[in-house]
Amino acid sequence: MPRRLRSCSIRLCLAAVGVTLLLVLPAAAQRRVALVIGNSAYVHAGALPNPANDARDMAASLSDLTFDVILGLDLDKQAFDAKVRDFSRALAQADTGLFFYAGHGLQVAGHNHLVPIDAQLHSERDLDFETVSLDFVLKQMELEREGKTNIVFLDACRDNPLARNLARSMGTRSTSIGRGLAQVETGVGTFIAYSTQPGNVALDGGGRNSPFTAALARNVKVPGRNITAVMIEVRKEVLAATDGKQVPWDHSALTGDFYFHPVSAPGALPKLTPPAPSPESKAMERRIKELEAEVKRKSDPAQTTRLIDLSNLKERVRQLEVANQSDQQRIFDTYRKFGPASDANARMSLNREIGDIQLQMARRGQEMKTLREQISKLETEAGIVPQTGDSAQK
Repeated sequence: MPRRLRSCSIRLCLAAVGVTLLLVLPAAAQRRVALVIGNSAYVHAGALPNPANDARDMAASLSDLTFDVILGLDLDKQAFDAKVRDFSRALAQADTGLFFYAGHGLQVAGHNHLVPIDAQLHSERDLDFETVSLDFVLKQMELEREGKTNIVFLDACRDNPLARNLARSMGTRSTSIGRGLAQVETGVGTFIAYSTQPGNVALDGGGRNSPFTAALARNVKVPGRNITAVMIEVRKEVLAATDGKQVPWDHSALTGDFYFHPVSAPGALPKLTPPAPSPESKAMERRIKELEAEVKRKSDPAQTTRLIDLSNLKERVRQLEVANQSDQQRIFDTYRKFGPASDANARMSLNREIGDIQLQMARRGQEMKTLREQISKLETEAGIVPQTGDSAQK
């Protein structure tokens, strides 16, 4: 009988913890998926210096921001299609889908095409077989995802020799081939950004990254900025880096704010206030303590010692869990205190303070692991079978 009541108490505690987690961690439940592609090693158009680096660096930034990243580098048509299929499948369970592409792209008759590294484009017919339609990718991002967020970054407005080859083969119809990429009319919930204005050609840059991706990969990691503020900073940096020749452009059909840095979103960090115990749970706890005291009086001395030790160990685990909860709140409050820390000294202070807190939490985690091993051993010796979901065994 005492064991059954003890298990009821554990279940009540777990239910209370579950409710608290639902209230406290809404941002953690959000799944964010990104497809990041960079094509540099073109076979029939000359290699591009930056796109593969751009994709690697964007993938690293997005991974740090809780995105599940599907990365593709130097993809031929078959591999490009396979990555889009993988992305499409992952999107079914995602709250946010992000597509980043760096490489050659072209517009024909107002439709944009992304170019795999093995494309040749001898004739207009080759477009459907040798390129990937941006419209197709956007369709996959919007299918059965009403109310979800889609974000697209295109660093593909480069001068494209394949477009010139195609124009020669099309003769009088070549006027349908435009410079750069065409403006896209997106669905509700979609944000799309180009490295430069639609119809213009962007610069590759002389460093590791294109001017657009260099600014984007850096600014998405700054806390406290929504996507609009990120693009404003990107635009300013690209204008400065290109002497005003390149102006990043975006179109938004979002219905709410989006923050790349999850803990920066307003309302994402409510205070950790556990629900007050109900009168019924208090009465249950009192009765359990009475029954446990009864068991201790009737048991042999060795068993009594085990039960006392078990109680002490479980209480210590509970105290450590409460301390870690408190430190998690301290981390959230620290991010808020420093805000979008652009100053190097402020960032260093933020990282140092967060690191100290996380080190304390890691030490407690190691202690809890040791305590739970001791609890398991004592329960075995005492003949106590832990119930499924017992928090002390997790």
